[in-house]
Amino acid sequence: MKAVVLSGGLGTRLKPFTEVIPKPLLPIGEKAILEVQIERLRNSGFDTIYLATNYKSDYIESFFGDGSRYGVSLKISREEFPLGTAGPLTLLKDQLTEPFLVMNGDILTLLDFAAFYEFALSKHAPLTIGIKKEILPFAFGNISFDGDYVTDIQEKPNFELYILAGIYIMTPAIFDIIPANTYYGMDNLIKDLLASNVRIPKYNISEYWLDIGRLSDYEKAQDIYKEHFSGEDPR
Repeated sequence: MKAVVLSGGLGTRLKPFTEVIPKPLLPIGEKAILEVQIERLRNSGFDTIYLATNYKSDYIESFFGDGSRYGVSLKISREEFPLGTAGPLTLLKDQLTEPFLVMNGDILTLLDFAAFYEFALSKHAPLTIGIKKEILPFAFGNISFDGDYVTDIQEKPNFELYILAGIYIMTPAIFDIIPANTYYGMDNLIKDLLASNVRIPKYNISEYWLDIGRLSDYEKAQDIYKEHFSGEDPR
């Protein structure tokens, strides 16, 4: 099975760390974020992994080599200019001739990738998206009223939202939609598919999931790694 990890982001919200080290190489515990992802993908049966790079590509290629020390075939894809979150896939069109997984390079998750892959295959859709329920606390009481009179109050209610988790399963048919040599995001892809009346299945991620986008998230990842990832069988 094949996977693509989007590893070309600038990591601007994680400065000053990312001024020296590309975000996917930032350490959590004794490993880089991307190392954790590669090992979890490998343990789920993904044996060929493409790293879609832009910012500091040389650092990433030098760090990982051909992937043999991780037990996978690792290939580097370089953007000559930024192509967004979906555009870089077109550079791999000739290699991605079977259903494949795509994920952002700044996600720490215990998702069962193989189960997600099998679910997507059963749906026969060009794109299946992973979603995650997030509960957001609200800091104020919510007042309900009818005209000039209060009818109810909810003290600091929580909001439940389902967010795009940055993990996808795609089939080669997706290349009929994504334009070549164009900055094109996953949001553009989803909207264009919906506009064409293409049904997009969603997969609920119940396992742990963290987007390491801010300094506070990076600090949280250090503790989460010790709790959930450091004891994993590296093979």
